[in-house]
Amino acid sequence: MNRMKKFISFLIVLCFSISLAACLPGTDEPTLTPTPSPNATGGAQQYKPATVRVAYMPNMGSASALVTALRKGYFDEVNLDVKLTQFQGGPAEIAAMASGDIDISQIGHGAHALAIEGQAKVFHIDCLSVADEVLGNKDKGVTSAADLKGKTVAATAGTSAEIILNLVLNKAGLTQNDINLVEMDANGIVSAMVSGNVDACATWDPSTVLIKNNLKDKIVVLGTNKDFLNEVTFPSSFITTEKYADENRDVLVRFSQAILKAQDYRKANIEEVCGWVAEEIEADKETILQGKDSGEWLTGEFISEALADGIIEDYYSGQQSVFIQSGRIPNQVPVNNYVMFDIMEDAVEAYKGNTGK
Repeated sequence: MNRMKKFISFLIVLCFSISLAACLPGTDEPTLTPTPSPNATGGAQQYKPATVRVAYMPNMGSASALVTALRKGYFDEVNLDVKLTQFQGGPAEIAAMASGDIDISQIGHGAHALAIEGQAKVFHIDCLSVADEVLGNKDKGVTSAADLKGKTVAATAGTSAEIILNLVLNKAGLTQNDINLVEMDANGIVSAMVSGNVDACATWDPSTVLIKNNLKDKIVVLGTNKDFLNEVTFPSSFITTEKYADENRDVLVRFSQAILKAQDYRKANIEEVCGWVAEEIEADKETILQGKDSGEWLTGEFISEALADGIIEDYYSGQQSVFIQSGRIPNQVPVNNYVMFDIMEDAVEAYKGNTGK
């Protein structure tokens, strides 16, 4: 009986020792810590952390996808710490990237000319803008595009609004040589129009909304993106420098993956997103809500299909044609020279794996 008790005690001690050894570090036994799946939600630890400095403009078209990705935690899911910096126009954003102060920028249609010229690389399409308008003040004798001749017109050079101004002028048989064009940023344009220091302007929301709200029936709309959609689309995009792209390809894919999810949420919850943007840019929510239709809000599913069908490439080809027709770009440049479709494609694959789409 004593032998049996000793044997049982031995077995208990042996089992305890084996269990204890399995818990101690430095053993050859495999651990039970799970390895996150690339498609697992919340598996940010699989990614190397990175901080990304991003430039944007204070409007729905530029800020909405970024703010959504931040509010919904989509950047966190891919271990990116995104820091936003506000600018008043795409050309200034590209200058900040060139100086090394910014890593990624969100630009409107007009600044794509600089990408075509080799100053930046497009790596993700955000939305199609319909936010730009050319506005005239009736009290200044402007009731039609033809009335712009000899008038003082405010615009921001190199932006999508300037492109719309050129199209409006061309349709009326005019050019910039026929007007007194004054260079201003978006905030300055609002002040100049409301004070009557200029006769007309070319700008985008929420500036257009503020001008209309202040001048009310004095304002006449002389042209918008929508008037020229049969000729061209106006893509807004995320861009970076060639150097940053070469050194941080994985970061760009992860960033785009998060933006694709944000684009889906934005499309389905546009009024909520307007509220987030208003908070981010410290603007009146009702003013931002009036601009909720200022973009054609693309989704991840659409971008996936449009990439495969060549539609995205057509957007950028058509955009370039507008620059060539206006003389902004002298010669056609292969779209693949400045648009990184491979980044978009890799991001779409990661997005589809995460969403099951």
